Amino acid sequence: MPDRLRAMFCDHLSLMRGKYLPASKMKSDGTRLARPTFSVHWDKDLILDAPHTMCREGIPDMELRWDGDEIREGWEPGTKVVTGDLFDSAGNSVPLCPRSALKRAAADWGRHRLSPKVGVELEAYAFRVAADGSVAPMHAPGGIVYGTGPFADPAGFTDAIWNRAATAGFRLELITAEYDTPQYEFTLAYDHAVKAVDEMVLFRQMAREVALEHGILLTFLPKPVAGKGGSGLHFNLSFAGQDGQNALMTGPQGGPAHMNDLARGCVAGWMRHHKGLAGILAPTVGSYLRLQPASLSGYWCNWGGDHRGVTVRVSEEGGAKTRLEHRMADASCNPYTALAALLQTARLGVEQAYPLPPAEEGDCFDRIDAGHGVAASLAEAMDDLEADTVLGNALGRALTDHHIFMKRIEVTKTAGLEGDALRDYYIWYV
Repeated sequence: MPDRLRAMFCDHLSLMRGKYLPASKMKSDGTRLARPTFSVHWDKDLILDAPHTMCREGIPDMELRWDGDEIREGWEPGTKVVTGDLFDSAGNSVPLCPRSALKRAAADWGRHRLSPKVGVELEAYAFRVAADGSVAPMHAPGGIVYGTGPFADPAGFTDAIWNRAATAGFRLELITAEYDTPQYEFTLAYDHAVKAVDEMVLFRQMAREVALEHGILLTFLPKPVAGKGGSGLHFNLSFAGQDGQNALMTGPQGGPAHMNDLARGCVAGWMRHHKGLAGILAPTVGSYLRLQPASLSGYWCNWGGDHRGVTVRVSEEGGAKTRLEHRMADASCNPYTALAALLQTARLGVEQAYPLPPAEEGDCFDRIDAGHGVAASLAEAMDDLEADTVLGNALGRALTDHHIFMKRIEVTKTAGLEGDALRDYYIWYV
């Protein structure tokens, strides 16, 4: 196969959309797509009144542009890949572009002479695909938490993902079996915010495609198997100062006792905007099956040290590894938008000097200090997000309003779906 370029962007549903293009496009270039791609819902219904999509204004073009230096090896033969940003015909950034929202958030931190960095942990379940297209969890009776080898993955698809990731240059730090079977964790290396999320969305697409070659539908849905644990998307954040050093670092030790003002402000921002953040970080109906009390999922408005029951975990590792882990998100979110929301609310916490509530001292099973959690449903989460105008304005008013509009339609479209029917509404896409 001759060389070609696969140019993609991550849309409002966290789906990777794009085109295959000839080798002549392997430079700083662009390609046009219909702007009302942002009006398309999970069921391919075109929502004509979706705000800022211009459906009723002629369905105009937008342009996906990329930097030739960011083109990288792909995982298909003869194919390179790249992600980019979206612009209108006048050359202005499309306000619904999630990647641009993350760039704005990073630039806002740049005014403090800090560059946000992030490491991403992804969790997913493996499903077998039958000849009729139906799906069921892969049978792995010997699977255990932190399991490796054929008992953990009898299909061998994780080995294939590891090998393809190496060929494509992904900096994959680990693969392991998670607590429930057949659930897996994939951890990617730390990097600057936009580059790390570019890596994450491309890796997620690659992993799903490679798994499918082995008859496995790898799903990052938050709760695809009733009665088993949920799957999260954990963001581990730090900031590089102008000297390149970790700006959260206070010395060789980490944990709550060694937090500086920057760390305390970030956590305070996340606590202040906890309920509004859920609408961005947990944006599907099934997200609220995962976000439950006593589920180690980021439900509670709390923080602490080496404590998996809290939403924000202050790592006990210090020095260059000092970091803050936010544990609420799941991978049905758009990770550009999710990280942008986390960075903006952290910045607000620092700039506005929000007070930091005490650290959680309960076990988060029977004893809980936190006064509240998140909404009980996607519908209620949209109400919370709409009420948090400070968060919405910081993230981008147009992007936030569009998100709320489309998610309220999603609530209507999934009304009455439960169990496998609800799972199957999403599973081929997430």
